[in-house]
Amino acid sequence: MMLLNKPLRQVLLASAVLLTLAGCGGLQETWEGPGARVFRPQSIAVLPPMASQYDSAREDIQEVLAGSLSKTGRIERVVPAEQVTDIFQGSKEAFDSLVFYFSRLEMTGQSDKESAIKLGKSLNVESFLVIRINAWEYSRKEGDNVGRVGLSMRLIDATTGTTVWKARHEKASSYMFFKPNLKDVAAELTDEMIKYMPPSTSSGKR
Repeated sequence: MMLLNKPLRQVLLASAVLLTLAGCGGLQETWEGPGARVFRPQSIAVLPPMASQYDSAREDIQEVLAGSLSKTGRIERVVPAEQVTDIFQGSKEAFDSLVFYFSRLEMTGQSDKESAIKLGKSLNVESFLVIRINAWEYSRKEGDNVGRVGLSMRLIDATTGTTVWKARHEKASSYMFFKPNLKDVAAELTDEMIKYMPPSTSSGKR
């Protein structure tokens, strides 16, 4: 049997940790990099969500997610959503880094290390979250009326520019007459997803 050296084993392990957990009480999809279990950032910011057909919900999602992170108390400093917005509005260099980072992520699917590090310095954080809104709507699901919110998250180590963790999940709240507030549905979703985000473990337990 061929023996693999430790770095190669870690790379192969990271490539194989894409888990489909729906039906197991977990997230629909989650992935951890080799260093996820020992990642302990002291500060984090939530970037403005990437462009999608649900752009009208971008501010709500950014605010809700920052609130969910603050509630856990697991990371010492969570930059408020409005402060993140002020930084990008007040600094052309920070905004240009954000635009370049998103464009590279769209083109390659990978975190651009140089621009990620620049973003970390602009925001004065050790980590940040990249968000895409996959659903923000009222629809029919299995014969029920539902308010549905879906998100993809990517946790970036802002000191190295590498992806530590990725996840995708969605939450639906059924109703008969009164539509649920999608911001409330989003808060339940982000609370649940953050349980699985480092510095926790993929099982959602610390």
